[in-house]
Amino acid sequence: MVSHRPVARAILLNPEGDGAALLLAALPDLALIVGRDGVLLAQGGGRDTALLNPPADATGKPLEAFWPASVAALLRQLTRKSITQRATAEARFTEDRIEYSAQASPRGPDRAVCIVRRVDSAPADDISDTGARPPPHLDRRGFLQRFKESTSWAAMRETPLALAVIHIDGVTDIAQVLASQVSEQVTSMAIRRLPPPPQGAVSAGGGGPQWYLGQLGESLLALVFESADREPIEACLARICSSLREPIRTGDAEFHLTPYAGVAILGQDASTPKLLLEQARAAAMEARRAGSGQEIRFFTDTMKLRALARIDLTRELRDAIANGDIRLRYTGRHDLKTGQLAACVGYLRWQHPLRGEIRPAEFLRVAAATGLATALSRAVLAHLRNDFAVLASRCAPEVHVSFGALRHHILHEDFVKDVARLVGEGGVPAQRLEVRIAEKVFITRERAHSEALNRLGVRLVVDELARGVGSLDSLARAPIWGLQLDRAWVAALRTDPIARRVCRAGIEMAAALERIPIATGVDDAETRDALLDLGCAYGSGDLYRDDELDITRPPI
Repeated sequence: MVSHRPVARAILLNPEGDGAALLLAALPDLALIVGRDGVLLAQGGGRDTALLNPPADATGKPLEAFWPASVAALLRQLTRKSITQRATAEARFTEDRIEYSAQASPRGPDRAVCIVRRVDSAPADDISDTGARPPPHLDRRGFLQRFKESTSWAAMRETPLALAVIHIDGVTDIAQVLASQVSEQVTSMAIRRLPPPPQGAVSAGGGGPQWYLGQLGESLLALVFESADREPIEACLARICSSLREPIRTGDAEFHLTPYAGVAILGQDASTPKLLLEQARAAAMEARRAGSGQEIRFFTDTMKLRALARIDLTRELRDAIANGDIRLRYTGRHDLKTGQLAACVGYLRWQHPLRGEIRPAEFLRVAAATGLATALSRAVLAHLRNDFAVLASRCAPEVHVSFGALRHHILHEDFVKDVARLVGEGGVPAQRLEVRIAEKVFITRERAHSEALNRLGVRLVVDELARGVGSLDSLARAPIWGLQLDRAWVAALRTDPIARRVCRAGIEMAAALERIPIATGVDDAETRDALLDLGCAYGSGDLYRDDELDITRPPI
């Protein structure tokens, strides 16, 4: 059976065909023709989207007249994107706790056909290889993208979110002993009988927190919870694990699976989607090692087991600072219009001989707690002399080198003297040195410290703008060169209308204060173009390849 989407487009574009009105009204998807200016030109279908369907007299009105602002803004953005790029644009959104997908396809230079459908109503042609439909609560497609969007949204809104990873023992054995098709069928049957997530509003004594499910591998499931309360999450996981443990019968055979679940909580155990996934998987492996008696583990439970490891890390950190093992890795900041390299931006990197690369978030917490942060920042600043010699031989004379000092070092009374010593001894010319200071640290320092750096000729950039609430008076009076937006807002720029407004406000504020707006997280051309439209001048991210900035390798 074919998808309804091409049929909806064809009928909507030719509404005078025989029986078209009756067929269009019976379609489950909502079909719209939207102008570039966001005005509804035609509509039809919508059997499964009743709560979202526009009124009969909506034709000729802007989308905001009958839809919430967030939904209307998303459809406007998709319409313009599809027309501009002459390609299909897709996105997902949630309204009244119901998830929808939206797809816009260009139809000429000034309009697009938009198809809106409920995600939980699986299409007839979405059949697995085993011949069985996937359960409606399993989001096989785009789970990781949805998870990233949920994490960014929760971080910006400061709402709770937890990730559970379930490792299912026995699936790999079935694939090895019998066949991969058998293991896939067994896994599909186990997933199909899982209890569905609660529908509608969740009461205090209701069906537990809202969640959605994804499959990361043949024996790995993931659940995202809109909660951080351990008891409801643990109770929900217990029901799911109990369902997975029940025997699965297919033909004359009976299969038994053993699940182990690990949970990590956003903000408490990790602050990024990648790290949250790693922590949840680590907790699941810890549950597996503990045996069937402890099938659910929270990542925080494993932290106690690592206390001795942290003591070792403190000793190793002290030695690494003394030996100069913690250095800077550099990424390029580029002119968003021309792509020209403007600055080499340094970030801390510790390549441990045995542990491998240790994440800054891990050793910086230890450094701050043990009083080693200032010594670490000073040691890295001293190494900037050698790094600059390498970078200067590979980059144009106008390219700056940017150093992000740690909070304890910035607040130290000798911070300006340390920077002056580096400049005075010829380590880095003042006109090519940039110092980055986080906004929350900048507002705690007196303006005299910024003026002292300015007298040295050093360029000052306030980093992590819009993560907290800074002082406009301080930003306006201090001799600052640039304001750098917080990465979380830039990452959500194209999917979240609130993030776009925050980025616009930050960029316009920088322009009003006669400062240079800067962005991080410019990972694709679409984000770059969106920032250019907002007036941002410089940015850094995965979009740019900067092999010459790897000072550990010969120049390219």
